[in-house]
Amino acid sequence: MAKPKDKDRRAVLEQLKKEQQRAEKRRTSIIITASAVVALAIIAVPAYQLIRQEQAAAGDLETLGQAADAAGCQDVTTESAEGNNDHRPQGEQVAYEQSPPAFGPHYDTTAEFSRKFYSASDRPQIEFLVHNLEHGYNVLWYDQTVADDADQLAAVRAISKKFEGTEMSDKFIAAPWTAEDGDPFPDGKHVALTHWSLGEDDKQVGVWQYCDAPSGEAVAQFVEDYPYSDAPEPGAM
Repeated sequence: MAKPKDKDRRAVLEQLKKEQQRAEKRRTSIIITASAVVALAIIAVPAYQLIRQEQAAAGDLETLGQAADAAGCQDVTTESAEGNNDHRPQGEQVAYEQSPPAFGPHYDTTAEFSRKFYSASDRPQIEFLVHNLEHGYNVLWYDQTVADDADQLAAVRAISKKFEGTEMSDKFIAAPWTAEDGDPFPDGKHVALTHWSLGEDDKQVGVWQYCDAPSGEAVAQFVEDYPYSDAPEPGAM
């Protein structure tokens, strides 16, 4: 027959075992709950970003982003252009004087027609995009300030989506301009529109318009004033 002290000891051990099991269940429950919260957050963030982008894309091009006046868009400027058919070997870095370039030497191939938006992680080298300009593209360049602002970046994406067709008039690309690419945009501007134009009497010019923020209204006017047909090689993709 067990002694009273042995019974007490077994009772204490049994109680400790039960408490350990309850504590283990609590820890497991906390881990499961925390994991679920993290999983929901991982899902929710991109979902929220997608909703924001879809909301930004609603409406006509002219309604996206800010109005041209509110976006601080400067008057268009031009400069005599050169570099037509000046093809450089891929990998060679061209030193462009302008930030960003609207003309100049470039690689012998272009960035693909189907891509309308690039981020810093997947943008092709600038020399490809300059060749796109030679073919009549309009390029919207955005700097790090825009890239770091979720609403402004959503506006840029939304603007680029308006050119996701297959017509020649859809020659448009939105791409980042980074600190590694060259000097910042002038006067604290954060968006630049560029075009390589035939100019008057076929005297080619580079065209720029700088804005503080993305403006669908400014883009709509710019592509109307400088269509793909106004370029050194408008028939090429």
